[in-house]
Amino acid sequence: MRFLTSGESHGPALFAIVEGLPAGLPLTAEDLNPYLKKRQGGYGRGRRMQIEADRVEILSGVRMGRTTGAPLTLKIENRDHKNWAEIMDPAPGNEPRKRAVTAPRPGHADLSGALKYGHRDVRDVLERASARETAMRVAIGALALKMLKALGVRAAHRVVALGGIEDPSPFDWEKLKRIEASPVRVLDPEVEAKIIARIDAAKAAGDTLGGVVEARFRGLVPGLGSYAHYDRKLDGRLAQMAMSIPSVKGFEVGEGFANAARPGSEVHDAIYWEEGRGFYRKTNRAGGLEAGMTTGEELVLRAAMKPIATLMRPLPTVDLVTKAPADAARERSDVTAVPAGAVILEALSAIVLAQAYLEKFGGDTWDEVLERVAAYRERVRRF
Repeated sequence: MRFLTSGESHGPALFAIVEGLPAGLPLTAEDLNPYLKKRQGGYGRGRRMQIEADRVEILSGVRMGRTTGAPLTLKIENRDHKNWAEIMDPAPGNEPRKRAVTAPRPGHADLSGALKYGHRDVRDVLERASARETAMRVAIGALALKMLKALGVRAAHRVVALGGIEDPSPFDWEKLKRIEASPVRVLDPEVEAKIIARIDAAKAAGDTLGGVVEARFRGLVPGLGSYAHYDRKLDGRLAQMAMSIPSVKGFEVGEGFANAARPGSEVHDAIYWEEGRGFYRKTNRAGGLEAGMTTGEELVLRAAMKPIATLMRPLPTVDLVTKAPADAARERSDVTAVPAGAVILEALSAIVLAQAYLEKFGGDTWDEVLERVAAYRERVRRF
């Protein structure tokens, strides 16, 4: 299963083509839209989330509510495009365009992108570099999550820390409704109140906040991925996907960073076996991955997000055209996107896992995939 996305932040729409889906997978737009709504939520989001009400449209690859095996085409309309039609017009002329951006923002793609592609108007960079692109990848991730659920896999996400305030609560699969109800996607109500106050203070100061997000997957079969080649190691592929999320600057599996300070006797998960259950672990410090493969234990992934680069009290920069000192450009922005980042990490990680399932089990039809996974689960249990 592979995909490409296209489209700009203020262009007419975002698009994706997903190729390699088996035929017969039940699918409607309403399977995907709830995740787009989740992505737009969270305390600290900006006005763009009030303008857009993201909904995906399926243009090809599905008929009568089931995939056909042909490429799937998805579209998400940008409702705000009507206010940007002249600025984003692909036809030549009218240069410089209105709202041209020549003051690159520190921490954004602006300067490096302008130097790489030779753009004097940084809008040619920021429109595609915008985190708006993740809306379409979340739609694809929602498709992947539907596939994983049918394969017996549960998924969840949460915010571990925001603005330097940590939620020390141990993860609890029985409290997912609490996470969904929290505007900052944490488990502890007292921590939630502190984080909201921290966001309000940052907004008043014209500043932005980062944090740490977590995604979990329960019920994965062991052996997804491979130890044989570097580019098939699942932890590497998950890391690449996580690091492709705008603002993500760190990634770990399980207790990765903490394990670096511990002796091996306190890091590795001892192996046990039980009749009818097969092999299992009593601890999961590895986070469900060893040597590039799933172990069958819960997969635990975390990503660190830096604060958003667009500040309402901008940092100093240099104008690309005049070379004079300037204040960085101010595009419409959030105070924090960390709650949305948790949704995005879950969805995008699900894409990698769904790809791994299809690679391992193959099948031109969804029924074939289901049968092969069930047979493998039984074989592993009896091994």
